[in-house]
Amino acid sequence: MAGIMRRLEKFQTVLEQLPGPVYRGTVTACSGQTLRVRGLERKLSAGDRCDILAQDGRRIASEVIGFDGASSLLMPFEAAEGIALGARVETQGTGASVKPHPGWIGRVVNGLGEPVDGKGPLPQGEIARRLRGVPPSPYSRRRLGQKLETGVRALNVFAPLCRGQRIGVFSGSGVGKSTLLSMLARGGGADVAVIGLIGERGREVQEFLQETLGAEGLKRAVMVVSTSDESPHMRRQATYLTLTVAEAFRDLGLQVVCLVDSITRFAMAQREIGLTAGEPPASKGYPPSVFSEMARLLERAGPGTERQGDITGIFTVLAEGDDHNDPIADAARSILDGHIVLERAIAERGRFPAIDILKSVSRALPACHTPEEEAICREARRYLAAFEEMRELIQLGAYKAGADPFVDRAIELEPALEAFLAQKADCRASLEESFAELGKLLGHAGAAGLPEEEAAAELVPPHEPALTHELPPELLADLRAMEEDGGIVIEEPIMKEARP
Repeated sequence: MAGIMRRLEKFQTVLEQLPGPVYRGTVTACSGQTLRVRGLERKLSAGDRCDILAQDGRRIASEVIGFDGASSLLMPFEAAEGIALGARVETQGTGASVKPHPGWIGRVVNGLGEPVDGKGPLPQGEIARRLRGVPPSPYSRRRLGQKLETGVRALNVFAPLCRGQRIGVFSGSGVGKSTLLSMLARGGGADVAVIGLIGERGREVQEFLQETLGAEGLKRAVMVVSTSDESPHMRRQATYLTLTVAEAFRDLGLQVVCLVDSITRFAMAQREIGLTAGEPPASKGYPPSVFSEMARLLERAGPGTERQGDITGIFTVLAEGDDHNDPIADAARSILDGHIVLERAIAERGRFPAIDILKSVSRALPACHTPEEEAICREARRYLAAFEEMRELIQLGAYKAGADPFVDRAIELEPALEAFLAQKADCRASLEESFAELGKLLGHAGAAGLPEEEAAAELVPPHEPALTHELPPELLADLRAMEEDGGIVIEEPIMKEARP
């Protein structure tokens, strides 16, 4: 009986996927990338796919983005050249869908699910999936799973990534977010990686494939590519396709890492589409639909139900003008389960990945760390924060050794901590190795695990200070003048003129 039911369900699926009747209309106007079509107003709904017959015989795919009176508004996935007034428009009144298959692993496709790597046609699965999928019910989803091996020491310790977590990589242009993304793609911890390059420069696609990701990384990855010269509709479509493919593998029970570079370009594409459809601009020119579409997209990643795998989402956010508080960055930060901040100042110092540990947060903490790991993480953060707070005074030579034993210890550890946070793109570090190395680093001078009084005594020996520096009178006079102008505040125990 069970076998008969399975065959009936399969037969029903095949029937549902048979092509339906074809409806036809005509193009009545064209403005920029927006086409007005008459004759299909009772057959179309928002998001439906249509084919436009160009004068040279091409069939140009398009999508319904809205309505204006009796006209349907369409936006093609490619340039509108060749579309004439009165051109025929055909549709079956269905939305965009694809049929992902495990044979897609190792392949590169465009936003329509068509192969672009020259390796022949793609195998097709049995189930057609709409590109705008619906996330699992929040009441049936599991909680976050175990920690993943990211391969990056800084993230393993300070911003760990768990199965089903969604995290954002916030960065300005040229600070190394794509390189960090490739390190995470190769880092392991998942059965398959689905990577979406949205709005990237065309020349960077082959660089990412051959050098950044490499042949080994591609063996367990599906890549969806939409370059910056393609239409905003195609860029948005490629983002939807990336999540759809990830959902297909999740439903097979696999652990999936979904990487999208970048969610900002998806938002920019949606802004162009929304403004073209007549939406009013809101924050920084972004119409309201941008933020609702972002939330719908990001919620599709995350833990699955009991019979599914998980989608661990890593989304890069391009901070315009290095402003990490612009509307898109702020909205993404409020939806995601953590954020990794890349700072240009750190990159200019030559440390890569340029992760700002003090500004990066994983909402899986502290539950995902053991008590011993959390103690190591907190101690290292305290030293990094103490040094960063005193950085300007130290660089000016205004800090005197012995004024604060904890700061003295932070100064002593700073070169070693910087070396720990730096990592080559082709190097990998496991979770155990990361904590073992950092624990050894912190305990090297004997401070870890000691009572506060003993640690202070050991870190600042009475006859052997870690740093001996006296301020020249002329520098002290300049600093006093700056204090009077309101630029700085000098504390007497720290700033003292050298005396014979």
